[in-house]
Order: sequence, then structure tokens, then C-alpha cells
Amino acid sequence: MNDSPGWATPGSTPSDGERPGTDGGAQQPSTPPAQPEQPARPEQPEQEQPAQPEQPAQPEQPAGDPKWSAEQPPPGQWSSPGQSPEAPPAQPQPTAGWGQQPAGPYGGQYGPQYGYPGGPGQWGPPPAAKPGVIPLRPLGLGEILDGAVATMRTHWRSVLPITLVVATLVQVISVILQKFMLDDLTVSTSEDVSTEEMIDTLGSTLATSAVVQFIQVLGTIVVTAMLTMVFSRAVLGQHSSVSDAWRESRPQLLRLIGLTLLLAFGAILLGAVLILPGILADNIGLGIVGFLVWLPLLIWLGVRFSLASPALMLEKSTVLKALARSSKLVKDTWWRIFGITLLTGVLAFFISMMIVAPFQFIGIIVFGGGLESMEAGSDMGNWGMLIVPAIGLIIAQTIVMPFQSGVTVLLYVDQRIRREGLDLELARAAGLENYGTTGG
Repeated sequence: MNDSPGWATPGSTPSDGERPGTDGGAQQPSTPPAQPEQPARPEQPEQEQPAQPEQPAQPEQPAGDPKWSAEQPPPGQWSSPGQSPEAPPAQPQPTAGWGQQPAGPYGGQYGPQYGYPGGPGQWGPPPAAKPGVIPLRPLGLGEILDGAVATMRTHWRSVLPITLVVATLVQVISVILQKFMLDDLTVSTSEDVSTEEMIDTLGSTLATSAVVQFIQVLGTIVVTAMLTMVFSRAVLGQHSSVSDAWRESRPQLLRLIGLTLLLAFGAILLGAVLILPGILADNIGLGIVGFLVWLPLLIWLGVRFSLASPALMLEKSTVLKALARSSKLVKDTWWRIFGITLLTGVLAFFISMMIVAPFQFIGIIVFGGGLESMEAGSDMGNWGMLIVPAIGLIIAQTIVMPFQSGVTVLLYVDQRIRREGLDLELARAAGLENYGTTGG
């Protein structure tokens, strides 16, 4: 039986007696009959069929020993296996062209649901259900990025207030802290600065940066917790208000803070173990080796636990279980998640710089006394120098934070679809009946 309807078997040799137009050679006349008796039509005398004397006569073949005829059939006329000798040769169906679906036992697909990747004429999976911002199937890089942007555009009434309010609060607190901590700080480029002044300046700058970064981390935690709920509903095509997002994320907020602090403490502890011995031994080479070991190890662990936040929020799990879930989902796909995370970070960095740089330039020119004043290190605590760049940071964070959070949530959803068939559960949650049970 031919398993591929319409496909002829290439290179097959017809069995004896199965040539089209013959009957085993037993009933084939030795010479084709001439037609001299056919009268010419009066109205069309030029259409008279002459005799065919030039065709050579074929020798008679015994019935028990059929052979091939002298003339071979033209190429492409092989009959399908199992075809009777009397039946005319089956016309082979043309293969599917570019962008066409070949005929098959599943209604034009090679598989019950996602098709047969790489099959003739099939250049990717068939269209999947898309109740929300992403199709319910394994996602590509473009679909993950597009899903994050589509959620920001479609559900901006929920996304924009969350990020705008949190970013504004973070920057207001940061500006006030910087004003009072850097008010008496003057950076001098003269060569007669004492070592004590340099240490005080460096210490004040690092302390200010640490406090600002801590506030930034707390704001990011709140945004991540609430936006995770918004994005999870956007996958199902459902809207989520700010109050709904806060109500759903609030029970896990303390655990998310604990998860973030645990990861930060682990990174610091790992650096202390690897770098501190070289510093204490006053050995620069040992310290550099420790740093070169610490940095790639930190990146590897950061990617391995990058999905812990959405796992903790959406699965309502504990901190340790969220870390274990992230490690399981990232396993064997570390490089893919690392590449997507790195690309997202690079895009977010350039977007932020494009927005913040003009505000910083305006603050320096208008309120900082120009580039000369900046080189002299004066007016570092000027209100205008602090407020104008903060406005740029608010705008940048309002755009960048939901983009990065959305990519992380969609990466988590994608990994669960690939490993656990989450698309079926999502389809049921979206109200799609009998999804995945029939072909197509």
C-alpha cells in the first residue's frame, strides 16, 4: 500500500506485464495495422490519415516470456505500487510549493497538532491559538520581545500607572538623599588633594550610590511583583487593573523581597570568598584570579535563577522552591536564556541612555554652569542638576521596567510550554474548548 498518496516511488522498476498499455506481451500485434481504407473527408482532404509504413514491425513475443518493448515510456510515467496493469497510469500529484501545505492524513499537516517540522512545503508550526499577546506554543525570540511590547501597548492603563508611580517615588527619594548626602561634597581635580579628602569623597559617593541602588531594588521588586500578574493575565487575553494586580501580588511580596535579598547576599558572599583572600594577602594577582572566577560564576548563577521571580509569584511557592523551579526550567537551555536576557539588557540600556542623556545635558548646561563648572567639581548638589536627570530616569524606567519584567515572565511561560505542556492548561484557562485534542 502506498503511504504517500500522490507520490510515485522513485527508481522503482515495473514488474513484467505491468507496463501501461500492454497485457503481458501476449496480445500485442506484431505490426500496427495500417489504415489505407479510411476515406478522405470532402471538406477536409488535408486531414486524411496516411498509413504508417515507417514504424518497424516488432517480433512476436511468446506468452510465457514477456520482455520490455523497444520503446521506453517517457520519464515521469511510473505507476504507483499496487496499480493494476489495465488501469491508466496515475498522474503524480505535484509537490507543495513555497508556502503551501502538502496534503496529508491530518488535513494538510504532518502531525496531530504542531505538524511535522521540516516536512515538504512546511516551514514552521501551523498557527496556534492566540487568546492573548502570545500564541500558545513554544515561542521564538521575536515573539517574546513582541509579546512584552504588545502587553505594554494593549494594557497600558495597568502597566503605565504601576511603573510611573513607583519610578517617581524612587527618584524623589533618591534626589532628596543625594541632595543632603552630597551637599557638602566637592570634587576637585587639583593635585594637592590629600589622601584623607579623597577617601572621604569616595566613601560619600559609594554610600550615596548604595542607598540609591537599594531604593531602586525595592522599587523594582514592587514593579516586578505587580507586572507579573498583569502579564500572566495578558497571556490569556484578560485585563487586570492596578488594584487587581496589587491584591494578587501582595501575599507574595515579602517572599519576593526575601528572594531578592538572598540572591544579593549570595553574590556578595561568593565575591568575598573568592576575592577577599587576595586583598588580605596584598596579592594583586590572586585578587584578579579570584575576580575572574567570581564574575563568570556569578553570571551562570544569575541566569540559572533568573526565572525564580515569576515562579515564586505565579506558583505561590516559597523562596527555596522558586529557586529549584528556576534551576529546573533553565536546565539544558542556559545559553538560550542567557542570550535573550543579555539582548534584553542591552536594549534596555540603550533605550535608557537615549532618554536620560538629553536631560543630563540640559541639567549640566542650564543648572550646572556648563562643562567648565562640571570639570571643576562644583555645584554637584544643585537641585537643578539632580531634578532634571531624575525626570529622564522616571521616563526611562517607566518604559524599561515593564519591558524587562515582561520578557522574564514570557520566558518563564515559554519554558513551561516546552517542558510541561503549559499551553494546554492556558488554553483551558482562556476558555478554548477541546484545544489540543484534535488535529490542526
